[in-house]
Amino acid sequence: MAVRAAVLPAIGAPLEILAVELPAPGPGQVRVRLAAAGVCHSDLSLSNGTMRVPVPAILGHEGAGTVVAVGEGVTHVAPGAPVVLNWAPSCGTCHACGLGEVWLCADALTGAARVHARTADGTELHPGLNVAAFAEETVIPASCALPLPPGIPLTDAALLGCAVLTGYGAVHHAARVRAGETVAVFGAGGVGLATLQSARIAGASRIIAVDVSPEKEDLARAAGATDYLLASDTTAREIRALTGRQGVDVAIECVGRAVTIRAAWDATRRGGRTTVVGIGGKDQEVTFNALEIFHWGRTLSGCVYGNSDPARDLPVLADHVREGRLDLSALVTDHISLDDIPTAFDTMLAGKGGRALVVF
Repeated sequence: MAVRAAVLPAIGAPLEILAVELPAPGPGQVRVRLAAAGVCHSDLSLSNGTMRVPVPAILGHEGAGTVVAVGEGVTHVAPGAPVVLNWAPSCGTCHACGLGEVWLCADALTGAARVHARTADGTELHPGLNVAAFAEETVIPASCALPLPPGIPLTDAALLGCAVLTGYGAVHHAARVRAGETVAVFGAGGVGLATLQSARIAGASRIIAVDVSPEKEDLARAAGATDYLLASDTTAREIRALTGRQGVDVAIECVGRAVTIRAAWDATRRGGRTTVVGIGGKDQEVTFNALEIFHWGRTLSGCVYGNSDPARDLPVLADHVREGRLDLSALVTDHISLDDIPTAFDTMLAGKGGRALVVF
Protein backbone atom coordinates (compact mmCIF):
# COMPACT_ATOMS: atom_id res chain seq x y z
CA MET A 1 0.00 0.00 0.00
CA ALA A 2 1.35 3.42 -0.95
CA VAL A 3 1.66 6.21 1.62
CA ARG A 4 2.81 9.80 1.31
CA ALA A 5 6.20 10.70 2.76
CA ALA A 6 8.75 13.52 2.85
CA VAL A 7 11.82 12.21 1.01
CA LEU A 8 15.32 13.68 1.03
CA PRO A 9 16.66 12.70 -2.42
CA ALA A 10 20.24 13.85 -1.75
CA ILE A 11 22.20 15.84 0.84
CA GLY A 12 21.41 19.51 0.39
CA ALA A 13 18.46 18.89 -1.92
CA PRO A 14 14.94 20.07 -1.09
CA LEU A 15 12.50 17.56 0.36
CA GLU A 16 10.03 15.94 -2.03
CA ILE A 17 6.58 14.73 -1.03
CA LEU A 18 6.20 11.36 -2.75
CA ALA A 19 4.07 8.24 -2.69
CA VAL A 20 6.20 5.36 -1.36
CA GLU A 21 5.60 1.64 -1.00
CA LEU A 22 6.12 0.11 2.43
CA PRO A 23 6.64 -3.63 2.92
CA ALA A 24 4.58 -5.65 5.36
CA PRO A 25 6.23 -5.86 8.78
CA GLY A 26 8.68 -8.76 8.96
CA PRO A 27 9.82 -10.63 12.06
CA GLY A 28 10.49 -8.19 14.90
CA GLN A 29 8.91 -5.26 13.08
CA VAL A 30 5.89 -3.03 13.65
CA ARG A 31 3.81 -0.98 11.23
CA VAL A 32 2.57 2.31 12.68
CA ARG A 33 0.05 4.83 11.36
CA LEU A 34 1.41 8.23 12.39
CA ALA A 35 -0.80 10.63 14.31
CA ALA A 36 1.82 13.39 14.48
CA ALA A 37 5.51 14.07 13.92
CA GLY A 38 7.59 16.95 15.25
CA VAL A 39 9.93 18.88 12.97
CA CYS A 40 13.24 18.89 14.83
CA HIS A 41 16.44 20.80 14.08
CA SER A 42 18.16 17.41 13.75
CA ASP A 43 16.04 16.77 10.64
CA LEU A 44 17.44 19.99 9.20
CA SER A 45 20.95 18.84 10.16
CA LEU A 46 20.36 15.59 8.30
CA SER A 47 19.14 17.39 5.20
CA ASN A 48 22.12 19.74 5.00
CA GLY A 49 24.77 17.14 5.80
CA THR A 50 25.73 18.28 9.31
CA MET A 51 24.73 14.77 10.36
CA ARG A 52 25.36 12.06 7.80
CA VAL A 53 22.76 9.46 6.81
CA PRO A 54 22.34 7.18 3.79
CA VAL A 55 20.22 8.83 1.09
CA PRO A 56 17.71 8.95 -0.41
CA ALA A 57 15.89 8.82 2.90
CA ILE A 58 12.58 9.52 4.57
CA LEU A 59 13.30 11.97 7.37
CA GLY A 60 11.47 12.49 10.66
CA HIS A 61 12.35 10.93 14.00
CA GLU A 62 9.97 12.47 16.56
CA GLY A 63 6.55 10.85 16.28
CA ALA A 64 3.66 8.96 17.76
CA GLY A 65 0.90 6.85 16.26
CA THR A 66 -1.13 3.68 16.35
CA VAL A 67 0.10 0.17 15.61
CA VAL A 68 -1.70 -1.29 12.58
CA ALA A 69 0.22 -4.57 12.20
CA VAL A 70 3.03 -6.49 13.85
CA GLY A 71 5.48 -9.08 12.57
CA GLU A 72 6.35 -12.44 13.98
CA GLY A 73 7.74 -12.40 17.51
CA VAL A 74 6.43 -8.98 18.53
CA THR A 75 4.58 -9.25 21.83
CA HIS A 76 4.96 -5.95 23.69
CA VAL A 77 2.56 -4.07 21.37
CA ALA A 78 -0.47 -5.17 19.34
CA PRO A 79 -2.61 -3.63 16.59
CA GLY A 80 -4.55 -0.70 17.97
CA ALA A 81 -1.93 0.19 20.59
CA PRO A 82 -0.74 3.82 20.79
CA VAL A 83 3.06 4.13 20.67
CA VAL A 84 5.83 6.72 20.82
CA LEU A 85 8.63 6.26 18.29
CA ASN A 86 12.12 5.78 19.76
CA TRP A 87 14.64 6.75 17.10
CA ALA A 88 17.68 5.53 19.08
CA PRO A 89 16.92 2.04 20.44
CA SER A 90 19.67 0.47 22.51
CA CYS A 91 21.06 -2.96 21.65
CA GLY A 92 21.69 -3.93 25.27
CA THR A 93 24.96 -5.70 24.46
CA CYS A 94 27.56 -3.10 23.40
CA HIS A 95 30.08 -1.54 25.78
CA ALA A 96 28.01 1.60 26.42
CA CYS A 97 24.85 -0.41 27.10
CA GLY A 98 26.84 -2.60 29.49
CA LEU A 99 27.75 0.54 31.41
CA GLY A 100 24.10 1.57 31.53
CA GLU A 101 24.73 4.46 29.12
CA VAL A 102 22.11 3.38 26.60
CA TRP A 103 21.99 6.82 24.98
CA LEU A 104 25.51 6.12 23.66
CA CYS A 105 24.65 2.70 22.20
CA ALA A 106 27.09 1.86 19.43
CA ASP A 107 24.39 0.15 17.37
CA ALA A 108 21.54 2.61 17.89
CA LEU A 109 21.56 3.93 14.33
CA THR A 110 22.54 0.83 12.37
CA GLY A 111 18.93 0.52 11.22
CA ALA A 112 19.27 3.75 9.22
CA ALA A 113 21.24 1.85 6.58
CA ARG A 114 18.49 -0.68 5.85
CA VAL A 115 16.11 -0.45 2.89
CA HIS A 116 12.93 0.95 4.36
CA ALA A 117 10.65 1.65 1.40
CA ARG A 118 10.65 2.23 -2.35
CA THR A 119 9.33 4.90 -4.64
CA ALA A 120 7.03 4.07 -7.56
CA ASP A 121 10.04 3.62 -9.86
CA GLY A 122 11.72 1.20 -7.44
CA THR A 123 14.25 3.59 -5.89
CA GLU A 124 15.33 2.30 -2.49
CA LEU A 125 14.74 4.61 0.47
CA HIS A 126 16.37 4.56 3.91
CA PRO A 127 14.81 5.62 7.23
CA GLY A 128 16.64 8.83 8.18
CA LEU A 129 16.98 8.13 11.91
CA ASN A 130 15.55 4.63 12.03
CA VAL A 131 11.86 5.52 12.17
CA ALA A 132 11.02 7.65 9.07
CA ALA A 133 8.30 9.61 10.86
CA PHE A 134 7.65 12.09 8.03
CA ALA A 135 5.18 9.67 6.47
CA GLU A 136 1.57 8.67 6.90
CA GLU A 137 2.73 5.19 7.98
CA THR A 138 6.07 3.59 8.77
CA VAL A 139 7.53 0.14 9.42
CA ILE A 140 10.04 0.10 12.26
CA PRO A 141 11.95 -2.34 14.45
CA ALA A 142 9.85 -3.35 17.44
CA SER A 143 12.46 -1.79 19.73
CA CYS A 144 11.58 1.59 18.21
CA ALA A 145 7.94 1.35 19.36
CA LEU A 146 7.40 2.33 22.99
CA PRO A 147 3.92 1.82 24.47
CA LEU A 148 2.36 5.19 25.24
CA PRO A 149 1.39 5.46 28.92
CA PRO A 150 -2.32 6.17 29.46
CA GLY A 151 -3.72 9.66 29.77
CA ILE A 152 -1.49 11.34 27.15
CA PRO A 153 -3.08 12.76 23.96
CA LEU A 154 -1.63 10.85 21.01
CA THR A 155 -0.84 13.94 18.95
CA ASP A 156 1.01 15.68 21.79
CA ALA A 157 2.85 12.43 22.57
CA ALA A 158 5.00 12.85 19.45
CA LEU A 159 7.04 15.45 21.34
CA LEU A 160 8.02 12.88 23.93
CA GLY A 161 10.09 11.07 21.30
CA CYS A 162 12.82 13.71 21.05
CA ALA A 163 12.28 17.29 22.27
CA VAL A 164 11.00 16.39 25.72
CA LEU A 165 13.25 13.41 26.37
CA THR A 166 16.20 15.58 25.32
CA GLY A 167 15.24 18.70 27.28
CA TYR A 168 14.16 16.83 30.40
CA GLY A 169 17.23 14.61 30.30
CA ALA A 170 19.57 17.57 29.79
CA VAL A 171 18.30 19.06 33.04
CA HIS A 172 17.82 15.95 35.17
CA HIS A 173 20.46 13.54 33.85
CA ALA A 174 23.24 15.50 32.15
CA ALA A 175 23.38 18.79 34.09
CA ARG A 176 21.72 17.33 37.20
CA VAL A 177 20.05 20.61 38.15
CA ARG A 178 19.25 20.82 41.85
CA ALA A 179 16.44 22.77 43.53
CA GLY A 180 17.46 26.36 44.17
CA GLU A 181 20.13 26.52 41.46
CA THR A 182 20.21 29.15 38.74
CA VAL A 183 19.98 28.03 35.12
CA ALA A 184 20.51 29.68 31.73
CA VAL A 185 19.09 28.05 28.60
CA PHE A 186 20.52 29.15 25.25
CA GLY A 187 17.96 28.61 22.47
CA ALA A 188 14.19 28.64 22.88
CA GLY A 189 13.13 26.26 20.12
CA GLY A 190 11.36 22.99 20.80
CA VAL A 191 14.19 21.44 22.83
CA GLY A 192 14.95 24.74 24.55
CA LEU A 193 11.33 25.19 25.64
CA ALA A 194 11.27 21.62 26.97
CA THR A 195 14.52 22.39 28.84
CA LEU A 196 12.97 25.50 30.39
CA GLN A 197 9.93 23.54 31.57
CA SER A 198 12.22 20.86 32.97
CA ALA A 199 14.35 23.42 34.85
CA ARG A 200 11.14 24.70 36.44
CA ILE A 201 10.16 21.14 37.39
CA ALA A 202 13.62 20.69 38.94
CA GLY A 203 12.99 23.69 41.17
CA ALA A 204 15.54 26.12 39.70
CA SER A 205 15.35 29.46 41.48
CA ARG A 206 16.12 31.60 38.46
CA ILE A 207 15.77 30.50 34.84
CA ILE A 208 17.26 32.76 32.18
CA ALA A 209 16.27 32.12 28.57
CA VAL A 210 18.47 33.40 25.74
CA ASP A 211 17.48 33.55 22.07
CA VAL A 212 17.97 35.68 18.97
CA SER A 213 14.24 36.23 18.47
CA PRO A 214 12.19 38.70 20.54
CA GLU A 215 9.09 36.81 19.39
CA LYS A 216 9.97 33.86 21.63
CA GLU A 217 9.88 35.74 24.93
CA ASP A 218 6.26 34.92 25.74
CA LEU A 219 6.83 31.25 24.89
CA ALA A 220 9.94 31.13 27.08
CA ARG A 221 8.28 32.82 30.03
CA ALA A 222 5.26 30.53 29.76
CA ALA A 223 7.67 27.58 29.88
CA GLY A 224 9.23 28.81 33.10
CA ALA A 225 11.79 31.50 32.25
CA THR A 226 12.06 34.20 34.89
CA ASP A 227 14.22 36.35 32.61
CA TYR A 228 14.60 36.68 28.85
CA LEU A 229 17.67 38.01 27.04
CA LEU A 230 18.22 38.66 23.36
CA ALA A 231 21.48 37.01 22.34
CA SER A 232 24.35 39.46 21.81
CA ASP A 233 28.07 39.87 22.41
CA THR A 234 27.26 40.92 25.99
CA THR A 235 24.98 38.00 26.90
CA ALA A 236 27.40 36.40 29.37
CA ARG A 237 27.98 39.76 31.06
CA GLU A 238 24.22 40.32 31.35
CA ILE A 239 23.73 36.89 32.90
CA ARG A 240 26.44 37.57 35.46
CA ALA A 241 24.74 40.87 36.29
CA LEU A 242 21.50 38.97 36.97
CA THR A 243 23.27 36.53 39.27
CA GLY A 244 25.25 38.76 41.62
CA ARG A 245 28.23 38.84 39.22
CA GLN A 246 28.72 35.11 39.75
CA GLY A 247 27.16 33.51 36.68
CA VAL A 248 24.61 30.71 36.68
CA ASP A 249 25.12 27.35 38.35
CA VAL A 250 24.15 25.60 35.11
CA ALA A 251 24.14 26.77 31.49
CA ILE A 252 22.49 24.54 28.88
CA GLU A 253 23.21 25.24 25.21
CA CYS A 254 20.51 24.05 22.79
CA VAL A 255 21.75 25.66 19.57
CA GLY A 256 24.94 23.91 18.46
CA ARG A 257 27.02 26.95 17.47
CA ALA A 258 30.50 27.81 18.64
CA VAL A 259 29.49 31.33 19.68
CA THR A 260 26.63 30.15 21.89
CA ILE A 261 28.67 27.32 23.42
CA ARG A 262 31.35 29.84 24.33
CA ALA A 263 28.74 32.27 25.70
CA ALA A 264 27.19 29.51 27.80
CA TRP A 265 30.62 28.65 29.20
CA ASP A 266 31.34 32.32 29.98
CA ALA A 267 27.95 32.69 31.69
CA THR A 268 28.59 29.77 34.06
CA ARG A 269 29.85 30.52 37.56
CA ARG A 270 33.17 29.34 38.85
CA GLY A 271 32.73 25.62 39.59
CA GLY A 272 29.46 25.44 37.66
CA ARG A 273 28.32 23.14 34.84
CA THR A 274 27.97 23.89 31.12
CA THR A 275 26.02 21.29 29.14
CA VAL A 276 25.90 21.27 25.34
CA VAL A 277 22.75 19.78 23.81
CA GLY A 278 22.82 21.44 20.38
CA ILE A 279 24.32 19.56 17.43
CA GLY A 280 26.89 21.66 15.63
CA GLY A 281 28.94 21.07 12.52
CA LYS A 282 32.60 20.10 12.44
CA ASP A 283 33.45 23.65 11.41
CA GLN A 284 32.08 25.02 14.70
CA GLU A 285 35.27 25.11 16.75
CA VAL A 286 35.28 26.34 20.36
CA THR A 287 38.58 27.39 21.94
CA PHE A 288 39.67 27.64 25.57
CA ASN A 289 43.03 28.47 27.10
CA ALA A 290 44.63 26.26 29.71
CA LEU A 291 44.66 28.93 32.40
CA GLU A 292 40.92 29.62 32.25
CA ILE A 293 40.11 25.91 32.50
CA PHE A 294 42.12 25.78 35.72
CA HIS A 295 40.88 29.08 37.10
CA TRP A 296 37.16 28.68 36.51
CA GLY A 297 36.93 25.03 37.54
CA ARG A 298 33.84 24.63 35.38
CA THR A 299 32.63 21.35 33.91
CA LEU A 300 31.85 21.24 30.17
CA SER A 301 29.92 18.19 29.00
CA GLY A 302 28.06 16.96 25.97
CA CYS A 303 24.57 15.54 26.08
CA VAL A 304 23.18 12.91 23.69
CA TYR A 305 19.38 12.44 23.55
CA GLY A 306 19.24 13.97 27.03
CA ASN A 307 21.38 11.11 28.39
CA SER A 308 18.00 9.42 28.63
CA ASP A 309 16.79 5.85 28.73
CA PRO A 310 13.41 6.19 26.96
CA ALA A 311 11.98 3.02 28.52
CA ARG A 312 12.82 4.36 31.99
CA ASP A 313 12.02 8.03 31.43
CA LEU A 314 8.81 7.85 29.38
CA PRO A 315 6.61 6.81 32.36
CA VAL A 316 8.18 9.61 34.45
CA LEU A 317 7.43 12.18 31.76
CA ALA A 318 3.88 10.86 31.39
CA ASP A 319 3.34 11.38 35.11
CA HIS A 320 4.54 14.98 34.83
CA VAL A 321 2.10 15.52 31.94
CA ARG A 322 -0.85 13.98 33.78
CA GLU A 323 -0.13 16.05 36.91
CA GLY A 324 0.06 19.27 34.88
CA ARG A 325 3.75 19.93 35.54
CA LEU A 326 4.72 19.40 31.90
CA ASP A 327 2.66 21.06 29.16
CA LEU A 328 3.35 19.38 25.82
CA SER A 329 0.99 21.59 23.83
CA ALA A 330 2.89 24.71 24.97
CA LEU A 331 5.93 23.54 23.00
CA VAL A 332 4.03 23.64 19.69
CA THR A 333 3.82 26.90 17.79
CA ASP A 334 2.57 25.56 14.46
CA HIS A 335 0.36 22.64 13.43
CA ILE A 336 1.21 21.81 9.84
CA SER A 337 0.69 19.24 7.11
CA LEU A 338 3.28 16.99 5.50
CA ASP A 339 3.53 19.43 2.58
CA ASP A 340 4.52 22.26 4.94
CA ILE A 341 7.72 20.66 6.28
CA PRO A 342 10.05 22.60 3.90
CA THR A 343 8.52 25.85 5.17
CA ALA A 344 9.08 24.67 8.74
CA PHE A 345 12.75 24.12 7.88
CA ASP A 346 12.96 27.73 6.66
CA THR A 347 11.38 28.93 9.91
CA MET A 348 14.01 27.06 11.95
CA LEU A 349 16.81 28.50 9.83
CA ALA A 350 15.45 31.97 10.57
CA GLY A 351 15.51 31.24 14.31
CA LYS A 352 11.76 31.60 14.69
CA GLY A 353 9.04 29.54 16.32
CA GLY A 354 9.05 26.66 18.75
CA ARG A 355 8.10 23.19 17.54
CA ALA A 356 6.20 22.68 14.30
CA LEU A 357 4.05 19.57 14.54
CA VAL A 358 2.93 17.62 11.47
CA VAL A 359 -0.58 16.37 12.15
CA PHE A 360 -1.74 13.52 9.93
